[in-house]
Amino acid sequence: MISSTFRACLKNKGSRSNATRQTVVAHAKKANCHYFVSKGHTDRKSASGNAAVGITTGIVSPLIQKFPWLETSIYIALWYFLNVQFNLINKKIYNYFPFPWFVSCVHLGIGIFIMSAMWVTKVVPYEAPKREFLQKVSLPSAFHAIGHCVTNVSFATVAVSFTHTIKTLEPVFSSIGSYLVNGTVYTWPVYAALVPIMAGVGAASLTELSFTWLGFSTAMLSNALFAARAIYSKALMGSMTPINLYNMVTIISLGMCIPFMFLFEGSTLVDGINLAAAKVGTAEFFKELVAVGFYYHMYNTVAYMALGKLDAVSHAVANVGKRIFVIGFSILAFGNSITAQTALGSLIAVLGAFLYSYIKAKE
Repeated sequence: MISSTFRACLKNKGSRSNATRQTVVAHAKKANCHYFVSKGHTDRKSASGNAAVGITTGIVSPLIQKFPWLETSIYIALWYFLNVQFNLINKKIYNYFPFPWFVSCVHLGIGIFIMSAMWVTKVVPYEAPKREFLQKVSLPSAFHAIGHCVTNVSFATVAVSFTHTIKTLEPVFSSIGSYLVNGTVYTWPVYAALVPIMAGVGAASLTELSFTWLGFSTAMLSNALFAARAIYSKALMGSMTPINLYNMVTIISLGMCIPFMFLFEGSTLVDGINLAAAKVGTAEFFKELVAVGFYYHMYNTVAYMALGKLDAVSHAVANVGKRIFVIGFSILAFGNSITAQTALGSLIAVLGAFLYSYIKAKE
């Protein structure tokens, strides 16, 4: 049964031809409706807060209004679950198909199919980008493209748990980037809380059994790139809903990644695909590529929705919490051997991230 609130929303939406835009918005607000008309599509702020659909039912809406943190918590929980699934399947693929640049393109390509389906079915309202927006979104798209590819190089080179331990340093890069870009300065306890994160990563790196300089350096580079992506994407949130912003970033990023894929892997790619198909079967190989692309796109979609509710540094800290689950599940799934110092260093880095989060929230 359609709720009275929902019916009121539809009624107000249908009255657009006989009322001014201000009148429609006023009626919608009076009906406790989250569907605000703005130039023929959902209001950007309300859409990002309602899973990009633009309308909340009479059951969900009161809960969100009473407990504003609930919506963000749901986004973060989904983000964690989808990311764990992605990391497990992704590493499984790299164990028999070590072509991270190609797989990175697959991640983005599958995402384009998903977003196209959402636009066609109108699950997500399409927002036509303006020329000025496309110019501004090119920079975070470049950060996303290269950051994504080098992260996958790290995943393919070292243990998943080690890559994510290194990436607990993202709040450090976010703090630096926020100052350089926006002039944001935090109190000294916030910066002091970053010290155990850096110390923990350093301790873990010294005795990591899977350590390689390529895996370490690419993970560090991805920290800087993703921190920059978050900062510049946050600045674009008012131009487009988070989910459509990520969709546009995905399309542009794929175009940037393809040339690098051919540059680094083009000469051996066909032989690699044939060898992988022979090892696990053609159907299984392509099934896992589709699955990892699906999980990648969906966890990033949810992450962008969470970014719409958080500042860049808090988003980075939530990202650290996600890594706790990924590190734990990857060790269990792949049976990675770790030294006591690596385990202790990882624990210190994670606890440092939570300390940072706590102090930041108190300000």
